Amino acid sequence: MITRIISGVIGIALAAYVIQAGGRTFAISAAVLAVLAWFEYVRAFSRRGGNPTLFTGVLGIGGILYGAYLGQLDIILLAVMASTVLALITSVLLRGDVSVPDIGISVAGIAYIGLPFAHLIMLRDLSGMRFVTPIETFDLGTAMIWIMFIGTWASDSFAYFAGRAFGSHKLAPAISPNKTIEGFFGGLIGTIAAMVGLGYLLHMPLTYMAGLGAAIAVLGMFGDLVESLMKRHTGIKDSGAIIPGHGGIWDRFDSILFTAPLVYYYTMYVVLR
Repeated sequence: MITRIISGVIGIALAAYVIQAGGRTFAISAAVLAVLAWFEYVRAFSRRGGNPTLFTGVLGIGGILYGAYLGQLDIILLAVMASTVLALITSVLLRGDVSVPDIGISVAGIAYIGLPFAHLIMLRDLSGMRFVTPIETFDLGTAMIWIMFIGTWASDSFAYFAGRAFGSHKLAPAISPNKTIEGFFGGLIGTIAAMVGLGYLLHMPLTYMAGLGAAIAVLGMFGDLVESLMKRHTGIKDSGAIIPGHGGIWDRFDSILFTAPLVYYYTMYVVLR
């Protein structure tokens, strides 16, 4: 537990620095995390005898994130299309080594990991509004990134503690035996409360923030369950051990893969409308 707490404190401090720095620092950090998550994804599916196209994924995810950094949708689409075609060509050239299921896993993984991290970069780069608080003045991208991370962390934390204290009814026993219905509702209520608190601090509409909190809790739960489903399929407990006491990068960002796009489109179509 001590190792987990120390790792968590260091991780939050690093995250705060990267979020506040923004720009190239944020984009490079997101790219490193995305590639590490991709390596963990490939390693997991390789345990079942598969052979996902590792190099194609690195190129595809790198291209997607480069397009996000430049703010060029055409480059993102090109990276998705090119990596898909390259994966399919690889299956032809290496028939017997790269199977049709391997291609499906590869293409799905590139989208599953690359596109959410692209939304993370695009969310941080948003501008046009400023939020004055007693702590600091935040630009739009910084504020919404903090909202996304705090909401996701709140969902995970409140669900964990509510599940330990009150959990008795399994939420998805065939996928994640430790998750409970009581834990989910604890996470839901806690996230809504956290978002309302942030809304008050940032002078944002509290009803909209409550709705965002509910959506983060629901999608964050599904993000967690999707990774649990994949880990159960591949026979692993943790995606890696790069973060002492917390597992791998994929483990830490499974919910964010779902909540980052949510908060990006919330910002685009609610905050900026």
